[in-house]
Amino acid sequence: MTIFTFLSRSLLLAVFPLLIIASGCRSPRSGQELKSFRFVDLHMGSLFRIVLYAPNEATANRAAEAAFQRVKELDDRLTDYDPRSELRQLSQQPAGQPVKISRDLFEVLEHSQRLARQTDGAFDVTLGPLIQLWRQSRKSGKLPTTADIQKARQSTGFAKLQLNASRQTATLAVPNMQLDVGGIAKGYAADQALLVLRRLGIRQAMVAASGDIALGDPPPGKKGWTIAIESLDTEAAGATETVSLHNAGISTSGDTEQYVEIDGRRYSHIVDPATGLGLTDRIGVTVIAPTATGSDSLATAVSVLGSRRGPAYVASQPHVASRIVYLTPTGPQRILSPRSPHPVQAGQQH
Repeated sequence: MTIFTFLSRSLLLAVFPLLIIASGCRSPRSGQELKSFRFVDLHMGSLFRIVLYAPNEATANRAAEAAFQRVKELDDRLTDYDPRSELRQLSQQPAGQPVKISRDLFEVLEHSQRLARQTDGAFDVTLGPLIQLWRQSRKSGKLPTTADIQKARQSTGFAKLQLNASRQTATLAVPNMQLDVGGIAKGYAADQALLVLRRLGIRQAMVAASGDIALGDPPPGKKGWTIAIESLDTEAAGATETVSLHNAGISTSGDTEQYVEIDGRRYSHIVDPATGLGLTDRIGVTVIAPTATGSDSLATAVSVLGSRRGPAYVASQPHVASRIVYLTPTGPQRILSPRSPHPVQAGQQH
């Protein structure tokens, strides 16, 4: 049984070359003998991995190339690092002016706004000014001043982003707003890449964008894709837990790798809308949802909601499961949502 773990970029490059052909197996749907192919490409500042089953190398190559091209298109559209991207161009429009945007950007913003309303702003794509401040702090090792945070707050708040579905427009209500969709873009891109593969007849596939994974039909002869979860309570022991999933999204968020220590305090890369600073609670969140778009954004939202409000929100969502691990003075504590897949197996990291 294959176990996919969340590995560092350098290790991924060493373990997964551009193309690997595994042993063949027969598809129960078509009766064709299928082979496993794996591809890796760099987009959105992360390694995107595709594992798919196809009858031959030529078919696999064409499908993977089309999927990666779709991810590149979304990277160019949704990045906040490139001033030429559609996202950055929207942020540069005059306040109060409705702007016609692409279907992709509208879908991302619409999903984000719905989640922002449901979580009272725990997930908020208008936090760009605060996120920019926090990026500077992570580089400099100095906290932003109260005045800087207050100034940035004047241009944040999900209520200041207005969407019109019939016209497919977005309006930024106040000046100096900057949108940041980093908490949802990779999941959306993974879903879209998987959709491209399906349209090309490749249904047994997995697209992994760092910690955000979109899963199609299970591999031939399997009930699901076996996904390994690593978080706060397993990193020291080097062990993992696994779940078997198909036609779903799964995402893990936490500060096991992306964090900074300033004045003796540890801060996450995830910005807390309540403080304008990185989260200080040690928490690792894994979310399973119908799509990677959903799991990606929810993993961030639940991280912000924390170990008390997060489980309650997940329990209110009929098609969502979560695993929350948070550190206390007495050690790690875990909360599994009522719909978490069982069994969750403990095993050694492969």
